[in-house]
Amino acid sequence: MTKLEKTTYRNRFKEAGYTDQEIEDKIQLTWKAIFVEPETKFYFNVGEDMGYMVDTGNTDVRTEGQSYGMMMAVQMDRQDIFDRIWKWTDTFMRNHDGPYKGYFGWHATLDGEKMSEGPAPDGEEFFAMALFLASKRWGDKTETPFNYSEQARELLSVCIHKGENDEEGDPMWNPENYLIKFVPDWEFTDPSYHLPHFYECFSEWANKEDRDFWRKAAAASRAFIPTSTHPETGMNPEYSYYDGTPNPVNDHGDFYSDAYRLAANVGLDAEWFGKREDYGTIIENLLTFFDGKELDDYQKYVIDGTETSEPSLHPIGLLSANAMGALALNHSELTDRIVKQFFNTAPREGNRRYYDNGLYFFTVLALSRRYRMNWTD
Repeated sequence: MTKLEKTTYRNRFKEAGYTDQEIEDKIQLTWKAIFVEPETKFYFNVGEDMGYMVDTGNTDVRTEGQSYGMMMAVQMDRQDIFDRIWKWTDTFMRNHDGPYKGYFGWHATLDGEKMSEGPAPDGEEFFAMALFLASKRWGDKTETPFNYSEQARELLSVCIHKGENDEEGDPMWNPENYLIKFVPDWEFTDPSYHLPHFYECFSEWANKEDRDFWRKAAAASRAFIPTSTHPETGMNPEYSYYDGTPNPVNDHGDFYSDAYRLAANVGLDAEWFGKREDYGTIIENLLTFFDGKELDDYQKYVIDGTETSEPSLHPIGLLSANAMGALALNHSELTDRIVKQFFNTAPREGNRRYYDNGLYFFTVLALSRRYRMNWTD
């Protein structure tokens, strides 16, 4: 059995005492909140064969949301929605020329007009992973762009080879240290972009000539993640330099919004590829810091835990990511408390629900053993 043929996934909700029916109800309620219920959903069908995820706080469509929607759809075995989102993305967001050729403009209007040609690498890495999983779950179609695995391999090739042989543009990963960039043109990173569990899969599924790169990228990100987190609080900045120290450019050097996702990434990497001592330290410190705090207590923090008195813009997103991070630890009273606090919190309502509920649903999937890299059991 290879390391990608995992056959058991942890049901953390069940460990916390919830019944199979309660867990299934939670999954279905959250899916409906995002994809079905008129008052709360932010997925919409477009025309006969397309669809998009709306950033309800900014009223636009982002590669982040589109790629998240595709990942949700493949985990829930909804090929119809997956194909709709992917077709809209391919039709309106893909760049066909210039220095960003092969990448996707990171946001667009609801009418499909690009608001920027520049990409955000977290979208591309989620697109590639979701496409590979679609191929594994449903098989490739012959027509473009539904030849899923070929699309994924081509996208990853662009991500790491852009700019070679006098081609315009820059790669999304630094070719010397194998770390993902915040954007291709800037030489610093976003700790929450680091998905070593995805890179492990890419190291077996990408083009053969690229697989060694992805093995090195997985190792590099696992080494980087602890350097970006505070040794006492477990918090990380939104942006950092390659050595892990906070990058305060445009006021993004604190623990806020984007930064929350690192805990979720650590939890899923531990679930898929095994617990690591350094991950456990990060999550134990983080959960200890937030233990006993309610959503109204959450705010923007300096990574050493200093309060700024600026409320968290996405408190349910923060709670969700921390709960998913609990997968990096063994079952304990501390992890039970965060899992139960999460389970008893409803999806967010209002115009900021897009980001929070995206993280919320990923956590529901992960803690119910439904966020997988295969479906062999």
